[in-house]
Amino acid sequence: MRVLLDVSAVPPRPVGAGVYTVALARSLGARGDLDLHLLARADDATRWRNEAPSASVHAEAPSSRPARLVWEQAAAPSLAVRLGIDVWHGPHYTMPLRLTVPAVVTVHDLTFFDHPEWHERSKVAFFRRMIRSAARRASLVVCVSGFTESRLAHIATPAGETVVVHHGVDHSRFAPDDGSPSLSRGDLEILAPHGIVPPYVAFASTLEPRKDAPTLVHAFAEVARSRPDLRLVLAGGDGWGARAVREAIVASGVATRVIRPGYLPNEAIPAFFRRADVVAYPSLEEGFGLPALEALACGAPLVSTTGSAVEEVVGDAALLVAPGDSSALAAALTRVLGDASEATRLRRAGPPRAAPFTWSESIDRHVAAYRSVARAGVAH
Repeated sequence: MRVLLDVSAVPPRPVGAGVYTVALARSLGARGDLDLHLLARADDATRWRNEAPSASVHAEAPSSRPARLVWEQAAAPSLAVRLGIDVWHGPHYTMPLRLTVPAVVTVHDLTFFDHPEWHERSKVAFFRRMIRSAARRASLVVCVSGFTESRLAHIATPAGETVVVHHGVDHSRFAPDDGSPSLSRGDLEILAPHGIVPPYVAFASTLEPRKDAPTLVHAFAEVARSRPDLRLVLAGGDGWGARAVREAIVASGVATRVIRPGYLPNEAIPAFFRRADVVAYPSLEEGFGLPALEALACGAPLVSTTGSAVEEVVGDAALLVAPGDSSALAAALTRVLGDASEATRLRRAGPPRAAPFTWSESIDRHVAAYRSVARAGVAH
C-alpha cells in the first residue's frame, strides 16, 4: 500500500501536532508493509530523509505558508496521480479537496470554532473553512480524542467514518526516575545550560493564549510568597499572543523567579519533567494534551485543567482545576508542594496511566484506517 503523508506543515521545532506528525513519519517509514511517501517543503528534504530513511521524500511544497496552502489545492492532486498513491494522509486538518484517491485527515481540536480569539484572524477564517471541507471530502477523519470527535460532530458532518486514535509516548525517553544517582546527575547536567535548577514548577508548551500561562504566573505569585527558593520555569517558544505572558510576569512581583529558557531541545524535556517539583499544564482547552501525558510518563506530579481532552487523557493521575482560575491553580500547586504523600501518590499514578499510550498502538490504528479506506477504493 502506497501512502503519502503530508509533512509540509511541520515547523523546524515541532510541538503538538508536529510531534505527532514526526512520530508518524518515523514509525510508518520503519514498517515493511507500507510504501511511504513524504510530501515536504522544498527547503526541508534533508530533515525528513534523516527522520524516515526508508521513505521517499518529495520536497515539492513551497516554503512559505500562504504559497503552500495554494499549492496544496492546485498542484497536490496531480502529484498523487503521478506517484500512484493509494491513500493520502493530511495530519494537520487539511487535504487537497480535488483528490481522486482516498484521503485520511487528522483533526486535533476545534478551537478555531469554539474560541477564535485564541488564534490569528487569518488562520481562523482559513481553518474553519478547510476543516468543514475536509470533513466532507475525506474518506476517514482521525480524531485525537473522544472530546475532539464529539466537538467535530457538532461543527461539521463528516461524509466518511470518524475514528478516535490517541497519541502515544516514547516510553524509552519519557520514563520515571529510577532512583539512580547517575540518572539524577545526568538530568541536572542536561538542564544546567538552560539555567534550570530545582526546586521549580515546570511548564512546557508554546506560549499562546490557549495554554493560559498568565494564569499560571498569577498562581505562582501566590505560591511563591511562602516558598522563597521556588522558581517557575516557562519552557517554550513565543507563539501568537505571548505578549500577555510577558506582561503577567512583569506585573507578578516575582519576575526574577520566573525563568524563560525558550524552546527546550527534545532530549531535555524528560529531564525537565522528572526534576520538577510539580508540572503545571493550565490549558484552557485541549484536543489531546501531549505534554501532560509525557509528564505523567516521567512520574511528575501534574496539575492541569478540567473541561477538555486532558481529563480523558490523564484520568485520576493528576489534580485538575477549572481553567482560568488562578486561585484554584495556586491551591492545587500548594497541595502538591506541601503534602509529600499527595506528591508521592501522583508520582506513582502517572506512569501506569501513561503506559497504554504507545506510538506503536497509535501507528497500528492509523495503518488499519489506511487499509480500510484503500479497500473502499474511492474518495468521498
